[in-house]
Amino acid sequence: AWYVPCLASLETLQELCRKENLRCKSIGITNRSLKSYEVEYLCDYKVEEGKAYYLVKWKGWPESSNTWEPRKHLNCPLLLQNFLRDKNEYLSRVREGKALKVRNRVKTLKPAIADYIVKKAKQRIALQRWKEELNRKKNHKAMILVENTVDLEGPPLDFYYINEYKPAPGINVLNGITTGCECADCPAEKCCPKEAGFILAYNKRKKLKIQPGLPIYECNSYCRCGPDCPNRIVQKGTPYSLCIFRTNNGRGWGVKTLQKIKTNSFVMEYVGEVITSEEAEKRGQLYDNQGNTYLFDLDYDSDEFTVDAARYGNVSHFVNHSCDPNLQVFNVFIDNLDLRLPRIALFSTRTIKAGEELTFDYQMKGSIDLTSDSAEGLSPSKKRIRTVCKCGAVCCRGYLN
Repeated sequence: AWYVPCLASLETLQELCRKENLRCKSIGITNRSLKSYEVEYLCDYKVEEGKAYYLVKWKGWPESSNTWEPRKHLNCPLLLQNFLRDKNEYLSRVREGKALKVRNRVKTLKPAIADYIVKKAKQRIALQRWKEELNRKKNHKAMILVENTVDLEGPPLDFYYINEYKPAPGINVLNGITTGCECADCPAEKCCPKEAGFILAYNKRKKLKIQPGLPIYECNSYCRCGPDCPNRIVQKGTPYSLCIFRTNNGRGWGVKTLQKIKTNSFVMEYVGEVITSEEAEKRGQLYDNQGNTYLFDLDYDSDEFTVDAARYGNVSHFVNHSCDPNLQVFNVFIDNLDLRLPRIALFSTRTIKAGEELTFDYQMKGSIDLTSDSAEGLSPSKKRIRTVCKCGAVCCRGYLN
């Protein structure tokens, strides 16, 4: 038997069961649980006969079951805090950021305020579920956080998190490597980089020591060395906790680090769907009409393949462009030595403070024809439109292409 994962949340399935008066033990809807109530979020507020009431959305129940409850019935301080913060945030925006004097004598909320509070609550729940999904799917120890304090935008609707290349039909991203180094303590005289004709990419502190443009050859699954080998860096995944956040200057989503990153450190790998350059040209024209693209040419040795991270990707999908970036692209070879299909790794070019946004130059060598959520960069060879750059750097070129 085969199955496909359900895209509906547990609460949504519970709502459907309760709405149709159905029992389903596997999702917790039994005769006993039909009488259980938990506050999911607060929708509205009013005062009647001197008593404060909140309109409650019950977790696992349809909105038609919402009820007005007195304040003393609510044991949910965090949800009350979110409700008040969302109300004040809406009023602050309406009043163009002027200082607010919160009046406790308000008897009812205007429909626009209540509508905003509900949308914000739903967004908060959706982003929390997305964060949990991302952390379930990632294959590294560091955490992924999600944050939006700017607008009501929720998770992208057509994005699927992956940890490695997803080859399109007919493309094989592995060339069947069956040999590795015999080093007991890498790097030795015949370690993987030297066998490929290059120097070891990392120093004793596991920091990058080679110049941009040179390839990185890491030890592979057939090598004698263990997981603590100093030549195994990219394959372990990002070691830093990162946050996907909503930018406040129209660049869509971005990524910031939650930890300090030292110079020449591996930060993340760029992954997506591997397609042919011919297919990339077709998709590029379609993406142009939609206003964005995530095409990354694998041009280390040839231009036969492209990585498309529009629908399939990892955190790097959300990294924005900058004309003065703090990340640099490097081509990496591990279990695949096919020069047409390098893995793409992003390393820090300087010390990056905790809370600082991560960026790289979409026009740097090896990173052509790529954009983030709302910054649509096109390679010079495939230039169709000129897109204004919003990176804000002192050395900004003015355009992404």
